[in-house]
Amino acid sequence: MPQDPTSQDLIHYEAMAQDALRGVVKAALKRAAAPEGLPGAHHFYITFKTDAAGVSGPVDLLSKYPDEMTIVLQHRYWDLAPGETFFSVTLHFGGQPKRLSVPYSAVSRFYDPSVQFLLQFETPATEANDAEAVPAIAMVAPADSEPAKIVSLDQFRKK
Repeated sequence: MPQDPTSQDLIHYEAMAQDALRGVVKAALKRAAAPEGLPGAHHFYITFKTDAAGVSGPVDLLSKYPDEMTIVLQHRYWDLAPGETFFSVTLHFGGQPKRLSVPYSAVSRFYDPSVQFLLQFETPATEANDAEAVPAIAMVAPADSEPAKIVSLDQFRKK
């Protein structure tokens, strides 16, 4: 059946795929928040847009990182609370405990170096600046396996 070249994706598949993959981040944080904590050598590097809607934390901390900030959840984090739309965690910065709340929509990168697992996301601020931005999802394989492959959703678009 021929496709109308002027048809638009009114279902918003790319946004749905991004939301589904953010569910992986939420599920991983729920595992980390369990009483047993992170299993094995797992730990997370989470990069997020500090100016995204819903991000909250101490002004002095967020002002040091006006665009993006990366936090590490490994040995020293407290009160990790993964919710349905955001997560909160207490970390030490300069020897002081500081609480951050981050909507999953603000997360631009999630990385677990113990297994070389990486997800990259388009964030609302980036998408607003570039309506034609194509979300890229990178999956990094362990060092002893095949090289990492970056999957672009562009290959699934109708041309």
